[in-house]
Amino acid sequence: MASAASAPPTPASPGNLKRIVAASLIGTTIEWYDFFLYGSAAALVFNKLFFPDSDPLVGTLLSFLTYAVGFAARPIGALVFGHYGDRLGRKKLLVLSLLLMGGATFAIGLLPTHATIGSAAPVLLTVLRLVQGFALGGEWGGAVLLVSEHGDARRRGFWASWPQTGAPAGQLLATGVLSLLTAVLSESAFGSWGWRIPFLLSGVLVIVGLWIRLSVDESPVFKQALAQAEARKSTRAADAGAEKLPLVSVMRHHWRDVLVAMGARMAENISYYVITAFILVYATTSAGVSKQTALNAVLIASAVHFAVIPGWGALSDRIGRRPVYLLGAAGVGLWMFPFFSLIDTGGFGNLLLAVTVGLVLHGAMYAPQAAFFSEMFATRMRYSGASIGAQFASVAAGAPAPLIATALLDAYGSSTPIALYVISAAVLTLIAVGVAKETRHRDLADVERSAGAEPTAARAADAHTV
Repeated sequence: MASAASAPPTPASPGNLKRIVAASLIGTTIEWYDFFLYGSAAALVFNKLFFPDSDPLVGTLLSFLTYAVGFAARPIGALVFGHYGDRLGRKKLLVLSLLLMGGATFAIGLLPTHATIGSAAPVLLTVLRLVQGFALGGEWGGAVLLVSEHGDARRRGFWASWPQTGAPAGQLLATGVLSLLTAVLSESAFGSWGWRIPFLLSGVLVIVGLWIRLSVDESPVFKQALAQAEARKSTRAADAGAEKLPLVSVMRHHWRDVLVAMGARMAENISYYVITAFILVYATTSAGVSKQTALNAVLIASAVHFAVIPGWGALSDRIGRRPVYLLGAAGVGLWMFPFFSLIDTGGFGNLLLAVTVGLVLHGAMYAPQAAFFSEMFATRMRYSGASIGAQFASVAAGAPAPLIATALLDAYGSSTPIALYVISAAVLTLIAVGVAKETRHRDLADVERSAGAEPTAARAADAHTV
């Protein structure tokens, strides 16, 4: 049994790998569609439908506060899904996360507004947002690990970047549906019932996603690690407790990697939500741009974002995860002042340029992130480690980003403090990634064996080449 457990995992065939990538991509697209749809609706209509007694800007702040609540639930989802994903497998937990996210989004589409049930409406909205955040906290880690652990090690950055395109694809789909509805419906019709259509559409998307996701196999690297764990349990009872608590192993052997992952996410997360969510507030209130124009700019820029992410992922296979990530963090920080200056002109071309360049630079961080985080952790604690590092950072980064940006705009009436806020996040990310070690040449199976032996040996895995 021991020899079977130690046999190298068989990589997926090219055809099977593409099917696995497609399953992860479609699943993450649906989940991000659900999550981003809420963000766009929070900026456009939720302030009026669920917080009508507040003045417009305060209503927007309250609306974004419920938006931020979803991020608060993501670390809990990371802990729960990471724990069971490291024990039971990636696939089962990914199916559950999709069902939870889709069900919550569909329920939002049926939710009565403040005019119908009073203060219970924002309470119910907040509860459903918590379910969304909990589900997404478990989705990301499982989706990228399923591809990373199946894929060709020499092109891991490229293949693992495809689930990352689910974010712009979800943004594209959510913004596209909203843009279409605002174009064909009157403002009163959209505010009355039209806003519900995108949320109800989630039910159809979830059925499609489940059908595809149920067809893929479990990760061969995880199967091998599970077999090794079972073999150890039969010979060393003392190991059984450690196998039950991946979180304990993560904090013992990989706490530095968790901190690096959290720092790496600061600029990536904050810049993304400023560029795609807060922009809908800033462009319409400060630059005098119509909702339709702002939505169209985000729509087109998201399509470009989707297209460039695999290219950045492939580049990280050639020159390393860190150089590409550092380029993105520095670029986003340097772009913030031109970003707001272009939007202030009020022209669609300048608005489109501002958002597109911002998202292209963001892609340089987001594309290698999947492989980078996957390569930091051992297999039997990889789901927990990658999810904890990514999702705990979202509480301090993406969660309050639109809220902080809106509050800064309200307090100062200027974009300068908002630009400095994003630049500060970029500096934190540059420091975190700058002190990290390059992971491009790590073999995921080697990381498993090394981390299982000694904490220091896990660091030696940096020297292993594929």
